[in-house]
Amino acid sequence: MANAAGVSLASASRAMTGSPGISPEGAAHVLRVAERLGYEPNLHARGLAGGLVPTIGLVVHEIGDPYFADIASGVIRSATLEARSVQIAQAERTPASELAQVKALLHQRVGSIIIAGSGYSDFARERPMAQVLTDFTLAGGRVAVIGRHHLPVDSVLPDNHGAGVSVGRHLAELGHRRIGVVAGPLDLNTVADRIAGLREGTRLADVELTVVSHEFTREGGIAGARELLDTDVTAIVGLNDAMAIGILRELRQHEIRVPEDRSVVGFDDISVAADVAPALTTARIPMFDMGRHAVALIVRAAGDEPRTISTTHELIVRRSSGPPPGS
Repeated sequence: MANAAGVSLASASRAMTGSPGISPEGAAHVLRVAERLGYEPNLHARGLAGGLVPTIGLVVHEIGDPYFADIASGVIRSATLEARSVQIAQAERTPASELAQVKALLHQRVGSIIIAGSGYSDFARERPMAQVLTDFTLAGGRVAVIGRHHLPVDSVLPDNHGAGVSVGRHLAELGHRRIGVVAGPLDLNTVADRIAGLREGTRLADVELTVVSHEFTREGGIAGARELLDTDVTAIVGLNDAMAIGILRELRQHEIRVPEDRSVVGFDDISVAADVAPALTTARIPMFDMGRHAVALIVRAAGDEPRTISTTHELIVRRSSGPPPGS
């Protein structure tokens, strides 16, 4: 409806809810377009958005995963400072499960929603979520997402591509020319961005990447390492630290020394990355800060266009990476 009226989502929301920040002429124009289109905002969402329940609904994929636990900690810390409570919902890594959890939060009358976790390369998979969030936002609700490119709301974007470049360059500079990559599902933005970064970081060194895809978990790392055992790769990259820890475990089971026989690198720098043996080289992503940024977006006044906060990364070199054998 906002597109049909030629205004931003925020302006359409102000017109539909009678909020200040849009001229009387502009509001009248939006309302005429809405009437012509037969648009009826979600009444349940409109009831939620009146600010009666200042709870933040947080959707994560696995609260036991240190990545999501750190994001949740950042959300809770900042929400507490804003005198808001947080209700956490856990979704499977499917669009249908995420959508079901968002709808459940709406029925709990939360006034704001934060969705943490990678989006999908194919926007068609997120279109139903985009519609629900648009209805909620038009009714005055607030939404921020973490790690998603396509949803028409405020977002926090980790530097996944840049982190991939740093990891790839680090291994190439050590002399690795055959690198295995244990990835999560290939249709996730996070996976695509990190692999693209790895390719860019190794491009000038003529490195061959062998990519295998498994679940984005420690068990997925174990399965991926098994798949790469009989290949000639000299380094294995887990696309998150949980996978990298699974890779270390599988290599240890086969008495493959790290980094003397094969190097292992991860992403995220979860709290245990420095404590495993050997300590894990990884690209640090500021998960706690990402949660704080998401809260900052939803407590600010709505902007005319979706806003994006992009974060940085840091390569943390520890003992799990070294030159390839024989170099």
